[in-house]
Amino acid sequence: MDDFRKNAAEAVSQALIRAGHTAPDGLDAMFEIPSDSSNGDLALPCFRLSKTLRMPPPAIAAEIRENMGTFTGLAKTKAVGGYLNFFAEGASYAAMLDMMTEDFGKSDIGSGKTFVIDFSSPNIAKRFHLGHLGTTVIGNAVRNIYRFCGYNTVAINYLGDWGTQNGKQIVAFRRWSSREQVERDGVAELERIYVLFGKEAEKDPSLNDEARSAFHSLECGDKECLEIWQLLRDVSLREYKKTYERLGIEFDLWDGESKYTDKMPAVVDELREKGLLNLDDGASIVDLSEFGMPPALILKRDGSTLYPTRDIAAACWRYDTYKFDKCAYVTSAGQSLHFAQWFKVTELMGKPWSKDLVHIPYGTMSFGGEKLASRTGNIILLCDVFDEAVNKAYSIIEEKNAELEDKKSTAEAVGLGAVIFGALSNSRIKDVSFTWESALSFEGNTGPYVQYTYARAASLLRKAGEYGEADSADPGPDEIALIKQLALFPDRVKAACADFEPSYIARFMLDTCACFNKFYHNCTILRETGDVRAFRLKLVAATKRILGASLDLLGMRRTEEI
Repeated sequence: MDDFRKNAAEAVSQALIRAGHTAPDGLDAMFEIPSDSSNGDLALPCFRLSKTLRMPPPAIAAEIRENMGTFTGLAKTKAVGGYLNFFAEGASYAAMLDMMTEDFGKSDIGSGKTFVIDFSSPNIAKRFHLGHLGTTVIGNAVRNIYRFCGYNTVAINYLGDWGTQNGKQIVAFRRWSSREQVERDGVAELERIYVLFGKEAEKDPSLNDEARSAFHSLECGDKECLEIWQLLRDVSLREYKKTYERLGIEFDLWDGESKYTDKMPAVVDELREKGLLNLDDGASIVDLSEFGMPPALILKRDGSTLYPTRDIAAACWRYDTYKFDKCAYVTSAGQSLHFAQWFKVTELMGKPWSKDLVHIPYGTMSFGGEKLASRTGNIILLCDVFDEAVNKAYSIIEEKNAELEDKKSTAEAVGLGAVIFGALSNSRIKDVSFTWESALSFEGNTGPYVQYTYARAASLLRKAGEYGEADSADPGPDEIALIKQLALFPDRVKAACADFEPSYIARFMLDTCACFNKFYHNCTILRETGDVRAFRLKLVAATKRILGASLDLLGMRRTEEI
């Protein structure tokens, strides 16, 4: 479709010149793909030309059509209102299909550029719960999309391992646990005592002062506090890596907030030297009132650091290390102000890379109308969601295809795919109220539907064996509709990259599955012979490749058989 678009843009440019006008730059970017295929394969909205040409859009469309010659692949044009619609000939669709190779959809827009992305980043001593799902799967999908677009990507798991909550965990460990209990029960034990701390602190607020004191001691290098903290971190990391391995997610760097304890003093000194640091009731702040934001807290009254201090120090280190072209942070929308504040502080510090910092927010997850929170114990463990989904997938496979080899690994792929796709199929900023019914739904526009369609294409190709090349092709309406849908893949990938929006890929997959299944039901494939059989199998193969690449982008597994 890119070649067809370029040819159409050149033809329009020449038509405008013949009509006595100056052709504007960037004509090819003005074209749209009509939502209704009866309006052609490409459409030029003439409204944007109206101001410069001083003509009404319908007159512009008619004049271009009148002065435009033909070009390779064009069947006809049609002026409809303010639109000039372009229809490709059958041979053009065959040419489009030829372009759908293994690398179809990839681009070099990120060539020579580095994209650093910070995602998942759980707080230590807490089990993975449903609230962690968004940042984990959105971040992984965005990283995959950027890599697909040619970027050098650096995936960072920035563990929450340094802050007041660690002081609470240290106090809770001293009072209600032991090394033996933690080694035996893992993060479940750490979470138990953290919830207990919250309940006890409501009765005795002095516990919060004790926790602040413990964190201050930790920052000052207290040996006992450091030993307890290291135990909590090591046990947490062992458990987290099991979840990431199950999801097939890898990180280039695990660097936690604690990594920047020795780098924060330099940030504080720089802020002070540049006259940005002010004292406010004993705390050190950067005043952001002229930008319509509350002050950014840099140091507490006792000299302890805060999140902005650590984030600024981490960003400085990341730029010095990777010279990133973009550095993104995937967190809930509830942290938008925090990121806006410290991004502004780096700008005020004169960091030229401050413009390349990006917050990728996503909506909140609630259950029963309440926000998920470890401190209250209102959580749904991610492992429980995964296990339920996998068990349901296994039951369905047992019922419908009991002879399938390796049912367990297929059920794992389909079950996890259902959860991942459910998290990525809607706009990431949308708030979600979790229900077991929706999370485990395998009917309708779901991950299992996509994976089943992929498996259907794979099965057709296995049964077909060798099918050769079609010497000629005269595609029908269902074939054309599927080719046109597949041809959208590169544009959808670029849009997902630009907007950090994996749901664009998810929606593309659903539309592709709908087109493919209509083609499958309306067109005979394996019983055909000659060019028709070869062409249709080639279309099946292209569908399988592009759906497979889409599954990879979202972090779902390919299912060759279900």
